[in-house]
Amino acid sequence: MVVASEPESYLPSPAASHTTAANDSSSSSTTAAGLPPQRTSPHPYHPHLRHVSLRRSTRTRSSSLGYRTAVFTTKPTQLERVILLLHNNPFIPPNSIREEVEWFYESLGIDDTYFALQDEEIIARHVLALWSAKIGAYVNSERELDVHLKQEDEDGAVFIHSTVPGHQVPPSPTATVTSFSTAGPSAVGAGGAASRSDTPHGHYERTIEDKYLDSPPADHIYRLESYRSQAHIEHPLRSYFVTRCHFPTPSSDASSSTDAFNIRAVSDIGFLEKVSESALARYSRIVRQVVERKGIVVEQHLGSGGSGGGEVRLYLGFQRLSAKGFFTTLTDLYHYYGLTSTRKYVEQFSNGATVVCVHLTNFPQSEDKAEREGKVQWILTQLTRDASLLYCLPSTPLQHLFSGQLLSVQESVYAYTGWIFAQHFLNRLGTEYATLQRLLTKGGEEDGAVAGVLAKLKKRLREVTYTRQEVLDVITAYPELIRSCYKMFERVHGVNASNRRAPSPSPYANEEYDAAGIMEKIESVVANEHEVAVFQAFVTFNQAVLKTNFYQPTKVALSFRLDSAWLPEIEYPMPLYGMFLIIGSEFRGFHLRFRDVARGGIRIVQSRNRESYSINLRSLFDENYALASTQQKKNKDIPEGGSKGTILLDYGVGAIPRVAFEKYVDAMLDLLIPGQTPGIKEPIVDLLGKEEILFFGPDEGTAEFMDWASLHARHRGAGFWKAFTTGKGAGMGGIPHDTYGMTTRSIHQYVLGIYRKLGLEEGMVRKIQTGGPDGDLGSNEVKISGDRTVAIADGNGVLYDPQGIDRGELMRLAGERKACGAFDVKKLGKGGFRVLVDETKVTLPDGSVVENGFKFRNEFHLDKLAQAELFVPCGGRPESVNLTNVHRLLDEDGVPRWKYVVEGANLFFTQEARLFLEKKGVVIFKDASANKGGVTSSSLEVLAALALNDDEFAQHMQVKGDVVPPFYEKYVEEVQTIIERNARAEFECIWREHDRLKIPRSILTDQISIAIVKLNEEIQQNPVLWDDIPLRRLVLSEALPKLLLEQLGLDTILKRVPDNYVRAIFGSWLASRFVYEFGHESGQFAFLQFMLGYFGKLGQE
Repeated sequence: MVVASEPESYLPSPAASHTTAANDSSSSSTTAAGLPPQRTSPHPYHPHLRHVSLRRSTRTRSSSLGYRTAVFTTKPTQLERVILLLHNNPFIPPNSIREEVEWFYESLGIDDTYFALQDEEIIARHVLALWSAKIGAYVNSERELDVHLKQEDEDGAVFIHSTVPGHQVPPSPTATVTSFSTAGPSAVGAGGAASRSDTPHGHYERTIEDKYLDSPPADHIYRLESYRSQAHIEHPLRSYFVTRCHFPTPSSDASSSTDAFNIRAVSDIGFLEKVSESALARYSRIVRQVVERKGIVVEQHLGSGGSGGGEVRLYLGFQRLSAKGFFTTLTDLYHYYGLTSTRKYVEQFSNGATVVCVHLTNFPQSEDKAEREGKVQWILTQLTRDASLLYCLPSTPLQHLFSGQLLSVQESVYAYTGWIFAQHFLNRLGTEYATLQRLLTKGGEEDGAVAGVLAKLKKRLREVTYTRQEVLDVITAYPELIRSCYKMFERVHGVNASNRRAPSPSPYANEEYDAAGIMEKIESVVANEHEVAVFQAFVTFNQAVLKTNFYQPTKVALSFRLDSAWLPEIEYPMPLYGMFLIIGSEFRGFHLRFRDVARGGIRIVQSRNRESYSINLRSLFDENYALASTQQKKNKDIPEGGSKGTILLDYGVGAIPRVAFEKYVDAMLDLLIPGQTPGIKEPIVDLLGKEEILFFGPDEGTAEFMDWASLHARHRGAGFWKAFTTGKGAGMGGIPHDTYGMTTRSIHQYVLGIYRKLGLEEGMVRKIQTGGPDGDLGSNEVKISGDRTVAIADGNGVLYDPQGIDRGELMRLAGERKACGAFDVKKLGKGGFRVLVDETKVTLPDGSVVENGFKFRNEFHLDKLAQAELFVPCGGRPESVNLTNVHRLLDEDGVPRWKYVVEGANLFFTQEARLFLEKKGVVIFKDASANKGGVTSSSLEVLAALALNDDEFAQHMQVKGDVVPPFYEKYVEEVQTIIERNARAEFECIWREHDRLKIPRSILTDQISIAIVKLNEEIQQNPVLWDDIPLRRLVLSEALPKLLLEQLGLDTILKRVPDNYVRAIFGSWLASRFVYEFGHESGQFAFLQFMLGYFGKLGQE
């Protein structure tokens, strides 16, 4: 095979010798290669490239195809100019030029779009490229000519290449069509077919997608037209025409203006010139749906052949850049069902919509009309269903199992999901670890050093047992076991709205499997225990899934509500109430909660490099669990329990945090809101059997997205939309934590408590903080405190002044929310310095040299310069101080460099490190106690959203411009008062219990939290107190904000707020007030004494 590609420049022609040989009448009748003798034709004879005249003068595409083609009236003139150019550069024999050019223009079936787009010079070069390739094929006795032509510039590109249309044999439906069985994988397509990405066809599509559709240059948007030639040649040509879009309405205006749904205002000008009116109406409808809702929009339009096997147009609309790799994967999809495409279009719109249109042919034929129509309809149903899955996960490491015909789309996506699940849960520790832990535990209490060693061992065991690649290799080696596991999954969840089994292309569609049967099959097939464990993870996953959007017609990511009972208690001692797994094309995530009514932030985790991604991936679930556990302890005196969500962005795929967050939220809503729209959101199998409401809050990387999430929940029809997210902007009725310093107010109460108990003067205390004046906690800590801050480490670097950093300059940065890189270094005192993260080899005033600013910033809290009375971490990664580095916080005499620590940042210290420092005499208040101000604010924000109806909420809680409603202003003040009251109450309890029992404060925080949470649950579950209506009303009148009671009255609040939420308020108030007053070890008599105070108020005995 000889490839014809565009030459860099004109090369010397072999024309002379070739012409002589061609005209030699004494030549033998055949050549050594078996080719017929050369004829007077200007091109060598090739059986695959017969010279056939199309005999057309003008050419107009039928409007039934959806596009108009203006007659290219100058095409004959252009042809003559190309001939002239080639005569001026006579590399082709002069007597052969015309026929060669006419053959190029008329016989190859190249679409007229090519000739309209290209100038004569480019066309002449392409003609020459083909001529050179044919000569090469003749010389090398090749019988195929593989055409590859391309032209690229800033405004677009042209690609033309030879192609062999797919002729895979599709599955055959049964007589009823509702169920589908096959003889095996080879029946679906031409068994063992190569992946599309391995073919030249796939190479060009991948190039176009990567360069022009998925990752275009800034401010460039491209549309695509692709045609397969209809010429009578063995290997027809596939042409791709990429052109830069030009919109009447700029992209920056269209998505939010009144033109968002005006199809003529948001369409490319070239598209408007070509599209027919009927097709434009269809595009308009699809684009509107794309803009109005998340997920893919799929429509089918039957051509003249109708459902009897003629051409079908498949339209697929989605948000631009929301499914990278989808266009090329779509080719795999229709090839899987034995279809080919004659045309493909990718249309872009300035409001952010993308619509792919594929003209499909080669549907199964049958003399029986009903049978033929049934086959076609089945394939179209499967295409629609599979497209929604591929939109969620267009490219995975298991893609080859689908494109190679070994698994169906559903099975390959399921396999990827199982692979994700196995990565996080396969490496469990087992009974040996539990035995070791018991042996190393003394008297039921864990020594800090022992705990640290066990924690390191735990991490090491999980890292080395099963790697991701090893698990992937096992999955790939046994596709038949994947099919079996998938059947177990599908038989439970693959049921549509009418309770009928969804049709499946699986060859095991009629077989039934339970867990025992599948495990028996697994053990009989695989080679060793490691491989058994991999597939055991798939079975565990199947058993854990309570509901999923896997079979929803439209979705943006896959979501699974899981039963967590299978999690080992030795590793996760506090049982979860709810567990969600979400998988998108550029991320994976979890959401964990410890109570039915729970709230916590959603955190985005990004990775600097591949190594950090591997670390983040391995620790994702455990870190999520730890954060939710901390939240549970932190939420001790509010109605919501603890929860937390994490979104890990894939590394190296250009993941956009907002896009990932939106997919995460929408996929979660699929499981919270019952589907009621056929073909869009349908009812799903719900093994949980009860309504769930989740409350999300801001965390790292998501603070700016809370408004959108709330509005999207309203758009999806969620009645809880106002309360769905906290941390919203004031215009949405939110109470921004950073604006009002909610979290810092709680932290500072602990600082003030230390000063008060120890008789310290704030202005004389030296302080170090991580997290700078550009962040929420960091900026508000600067604003609220009056100490001598000597060092700050933030995202920019390290700022240090042993005399105390200039307070006025810090206040300026905090007011402007700027990091230490903006600090005026002229205001640093003697011995002061600033080292930025991108600096190297910086000499400090003491003569020491900082080799790497990034490392210096990351470890500054461990540096000998980080010496002060008070340390307040307001930012930093979890476990920044742990048992392996805590010794670096001691000076040469073994004395800690800090006396007091108030942990503002979550999980900055490990528990082992806290206990180590407490033994050294450091006063530590851990995160679960100190930084609960934000969660208290969010809880009261949720309460207002639940209690006020939409009109009242808009009037009293939504700030409009600079106009702050009086109710809002007063409510914020009451929230601040409640935060400070709760923080003082817990501080006093911890201080008192430590003095009485000598238990480390870090442990007391947990014990107090556990005591409150346990008592809260007992109160809620015991009907005696709750059913006492006068007591209930009295307690709620104390627990609810006074302003809300004055505005609505207790009865209205009770009618509007869900009963389980009101119960949680009742229980948390009584439990927290009792423990704070009487201590965490107080028994029933103390609780009775506590309750007598309430009964006395009611006149009850």
